[in-house]
Amino acid sequence: MIRDTASGHEGFDDDVPSAPSSRDLAVLTALAADLSRLQYTVDGVEDLLGAQAYAALGRGQFVPALLRAQQRHRGPDGVRAAPVLLWLLGEPVTEGDLGDAFPTVGVRGLEHLRLIERAAHSVGYATAPAPAAEPVAAPAPATEPVAATAPAPAPAPAAGPKTTPAAEASGSATAPLWRAAVELRPYGSDVGGNLWVASDLGAEQRPGPLRHDHVLGIGGASLTLAQTVMRTPVGRALDLGTGCGIQVFHLLPHADHVTATDISDRALAFTRFNLLLNAPALGIDPSRLDDRVSLRLGSLLEPVAGEEFDLVVSNPPFVITPRSGTRDEAYTYRDGGLAGDAIVETLIRELPTVLAPGAAAQLLGNWEITEGTPWDRRLRSFVPPGVDAWIIQREQLSPVQYAETWLRDAAENRDRAAYLDSFTAYLEDFASRDVEGVGFGSVWLRRPAASRDLVRMTFEEITHDIEQPVGPHLAAAVERSDWLAAHTEQAASGVGIAEEFLLVADDVTEERHQRPGAEHPGVILLRQGAGLRRTTLLSTELAGFVSACDGDLTAGQIAGALAMLLQRPDAAFTSELLVDVEQLIREGFLIPAP
Repeated sequence: MIRDTASGHEGFDDDVPSAPSSRDLAVLTALAADLSRLQYTVDGVEDLLGAQAYAALGRGQFVPALLRAQQRHRGPDGVRAAPVLLWLLGEPVTEGDLGDAFPTVGVRGLEHLRLIERAAHSVGYATAPAPAAEPVAAPAPATEPVAATAPAPAPAPAAGPKTTPAAEASGSATAPLWRAAVELRPYGSDVGGNLWVASDLGAEQRPGPLRHDHVLGIGGASLTLAQTVMRTPVGRALDLGTGCGIQVFHLLPHADHVTATDISDRALAFTRFNLLLNAPALGIDPSRLDDRVSLRLGSLLEPVAGEEFDLVVSNPPFVITPRSGTRDEAYTYRDGGLAGDAIVETLIRELPTVLAPGAAAQLLGNWEITEGTPWDRRLRSFVPPGVDAWIIQREQLSPVQYAETWLRDAAENRDRAAYLDSFTAYLEDFASRDVEGVGFGSVWLRRPAASRDLVRMTFEEITHDIEQPVGPHLAAAVERSDWLAAHTEQAASGVGIAEEFLLVADDVTEERHQRPGAEHPGVILLRQGAGLRRTTLLSTELAGFVSACDGDLTAGQIAGALAMLLQRPDAAFTSELLVDVEQLIREGFLIPAP
């Protein structure tokens, strides 16, 4: 495999004609300067459009944002509307307006970067057709920040429209028009403040079905993974199936080096462009990209065979697609090319082979649930022996719902005949394997640091809203689980958690429900206000134990006092109670006292 140590890529051409060009660092620097001056940030776009139109755009309704952007374009700060019209709304923009909005990089520079292309024809800009009356639904753009931290740049200089009032009235003025070749979206992130992310245009910005090597932008799944990953400092990290590179953004602050792989050379070209455009904010020397990031072309683990990493993350192409077509008809950003959920099964089985001792992998996935079986039965068989696993199912769809979702995602529902054929293929494919549901969720795998008999596997279904980002809470849960495991190993010597002091977590509240006039509550619940926001049912004995966890008495002392109070001095009572206490610790209701 050819390796270019200066540019940070292996085995692929970094100048893919159908992707943005990142070879000219000076032009990228000029673009970043113009974008900052235009306040083309998450906060800046919201300020330009107003709260209501901005919220509508976040829901995939383009018309309110389009009307507002056109109105602002005619005002004194009209240049600020140019990038919004161009890259977020898919509207053509005149060459004059682009020149005013981007004086540093210029129109030729934008074309050189392959961010714009000439529209099919020139028309009077002031007399362009009005938007449709009905809102158009599109995949929701990810303009909401994970955590916007950087201050807004200074306001851009004002510029008015390029046509004279007389020309506007007659509609006779014409000017060369440019349209977006890709989407360039602002991203407000806790990893670098104001960033920009290039990806392919969505179906509503460019009519027709998506190209099969479509490079997806910042979507719901990519944000979910970014918020789920445990951000502990690591040496080497791997982003498997990087797409536009959004996970690399989030890995760089806590990883010394990131390797990003993809089966698509276009995706790697987009990733390289995004990294170099945002190099200062990401702490990258653009002339020495390979010091921090390596980009590799290949399928699954082939590009990193024989290597080990301290952290692996992946938002893989996990969508289950009927095998009736050829590989050329698949959408590479979502379809792994294997039957059913084999892509997720393959990753769960094989990812531990590239993990260093003690290292973990986190990924998202879909899995099939066969008729009449628990959702986790097949998943348990995927996990290799000796590997810790924690799998959370977040939702479950029927085959019909699943087909609807992914045919709409690729805009295939616009062709009635093709839509019917594809829908039929989905249902027949699921029926051939007796599939009654498809689960979606997150997978955490860990290769233990040392050989041991106790392997921890947890499978749970959490479909309610959880706190985001949830990664820190998942990391805390793993630490508690490790703490419990150490005490479990000590339990044989009679120690265990009995000698430990416990506290009720700060976010935990208690609810008691009883019938009017009843002497005792019939239901006692503990609720978490943070993290996974679990609710658990307590027995009277366990509720009494929790109420005494203020750090003054050990777990064994509290259990002993309850045994005497309830006249249950037998060892079995204390042992069973402490087993329930361990579960409360594992789930975060109780925590070890510092």
